[in-house]
Amino acid sequence: MKWVSLFSQTGSEICEVSKRLNRWPDVCITNQQEISKINSEIFNNTIVHFTDPKPTVEEYDKLIPCDAFVTLNGWLRVLPSVICEHHNVFNGHPGLITKYPELKGKDPQEKAFNLGHKTGGCVIHKVIPEVDEGEILSEGIISIEGLTLDDVYDKLHEVSINLWVDFLGERL
Repeated sequence: MKWVSLFSQTGSEICEVSKRLNRWPDVCITNQQEISKINSEIFNNTIVHFTDPKPTVEEYDKLIPCDAFVTLNGWLRVLPSVICEHHNVFNGHPGLITKYPELKGKDPQEKAFNLGHKTGGCVIHKVIPEVDEGEILSEGIISIEGLTLDDVYDKLHEVSINLWVDFLGERL
């Protein structure tokens, strides 16, 4: 099974997940325009394709094989409906949306911190056309009470990596 990972930032999550799994995606797709910001380990271990900042349906179709297992690891774009419907896509979201639906969408870590939530967490969900609405397949919950915002980001990053390792280890 081909594994395709999409990311928009540095790719640090996919690097850490890949090292722990001892398996790299067959292809990484990024819309990060500054190559120097991307973790160099990605270039040493997998094929990398670059897209426009806002890829078109045609661009997604060209880069994602029909039978691919697709993960969004910090992909900061909403996938077009047709891509969600024609591919097996999963997203990691750093907000405990099972308990706090208001954490759907952008910057859930900051929302949880600013709202004073005592717990936080991450989920992996099936991607459907609506943002962060697909079936929740895995979740991790931690206490964030008393943490700084930077600590919340760091702790949720680790929760996300652990979720992906368990999730992918059972499926790839």
